[in-house]
Amino acid sequence: MAVPKGKVSKARRDKRRSSHWKLDTPGIVTCPKCGAYRLPHRICKSCWTYKDREYGASSEAAAK
Repeated sequence: MAVPKGKVSKARRDKRRSSHWKLDTPGIVTCPKCGAYRLPHRICKSCWTYKDREYGASSEAAAK
């Protein structure tokens, strides 16, 4: 029967588990309206649009 020879310390145990929780980099897409980079399924911060709808006053429109 398989029995461990000694206690595994918390540091050694956690070191072994550390690679399972690494975060992947988010996919970055370009905005179809202005071409700026943005995260998917989020409002574009440069033109304030999402799915061809305006969601706020952009800084360019406020300056005019």
